[in-house]
Amino acid sequence: MFPVFLSLLPVTSIAAEPSEADWPQFLGPHRNGVYSGSGLAQQWPKEGPPKIWEKKLGQGFSGPVVAGGKLVLFHRIGDKETVECLNATNGENVWKAGYPTGFRDEIRAEDDGPRSTPAMAGDRVFTFGAEGMLNCWSLASGAKVWSVDAKSEFSAPNGFFGIACSPLIEGNAVLLNVGGRAGAGIVAFDKATGKVLWKTSDDEASYSSPVAASIHGRRYAFFFTRRHLSAVDPANGKVAFEFPWSPQISASVSAATPLLIDDLIFISASYGAGAALLRFRESGPEKIWSGDDILSNHYATSVHHEGFLYGFDGRQEQGCNLRCVELKSGKVRWSRDGFGAGSILLAGEQLLILTEKGQLIRARASPVEFKPNAQAQILPFVVRAYPALAQGLFYARSKDRLVCLDLRAPL
Repeated sequence: MFPVFLSLLPVTSIAAEPSEADWPQFLGPHRNGVYSGSGLAQQWPKEGPPKIWEKKLGQGFSGPVVAGGKLVLFHRIGDKETVECLNATNGENVWKAGYPTGFRDEIRAEDDGPRSTPAMAGDRVFTFGAEGMLNCWSLASGAKVWSVDAKSEFSAPNGFFGIACSPLIEGNAVLLNVGGRAGAGIVAFDKATGKVLWKTSDDEASYSSPVAASIHGRRYAFFFTRRHLSAVDPANGKVAFEFPWSPQISASVSAATPLLIDDLIFISASYGAGAALLRFRESGPEKIWSGDDILSNHYATSVHHEGFLYGFDGRQEQGCNLRCVELKSGKVRWSRDGFGAGSILLAGEQLLILTEKGQLIRARASPVEFKPNAQAQILPFVVRAYPALAQGLFYARSKDRLVCLDLRAPL
């Protein structure tokens, strides 16, 4: 399974302004796990939110994305990485495309599908496969516009579980943590042609995906690589700073996306790295607090609401704790021990928690206590992909099934 600086400055994480009620990329329109649409139901039926449709899927941990009434899936069917476009409201197929893959996950053998979530921008869709194949597709027809074998071209290693960075569209560029050799750790591709615009960094890729934000009137893209939090100018690749932050062992996975709130940057990883809150400085970030006993994210990115972080602390295979942490101090306000792994979205003042066991839990984002106000079993085990929430419809996938649930308030 696998922003926002200075309140006076508006921040947008993708080039084309999406509808606030759409979910066109990993972690939503602003790449922070927040849904800004309106009109969600205050209560769910006893049996859970109504299911509108469901679809059987192939392999993968790639989450669905939705914009303009279209939903894009990225999964593996047989020996092909497959991209499908569906009608988001009824699940009917619009088009299907694909290409051969021979990827094998040598460590977690039960799933050989793509890991990264697609990005929708204008009339294009961008996918990045588990073997490093970057493709641009026509959203209207599914025709392939261009393709780059990033793994081969930049001699990028496979990693422990394949390649997992979800593309970030910024201006006319597709930004990726490729992890290639000879200064190709971070690469920007021309959105229209696939041509390399710039490359930088000698770091290998982590499993984290980048985010972009404006700071003091300048634009930056933030990448959590295997070794650093790197801030780069997305227009030319100039590195503003590289802040060392990595797990203490090589056999590790860093997957949480940096979270940006005002002039602060929250980064987190497991395997002894822990969490840190940084204040942006052009000369390099200032550390406000850090520790490995606060909110160490393994896979899932935390969310922020009114000065508090909500997220999963601890490694997935050892059993995570669900926590609320005060942003400015790092103080743990509450912890639900042994909660298990999952992902969190924020909709208004409500947390939507999708557990690895397929349970959807709703609770008010409160620093006082964790008190669920609704829950439903919506999918079978195992659920590791991030869900999407668009126009009041909740889309979630397990290892072989996608469901669409209606969270909208009654008319």
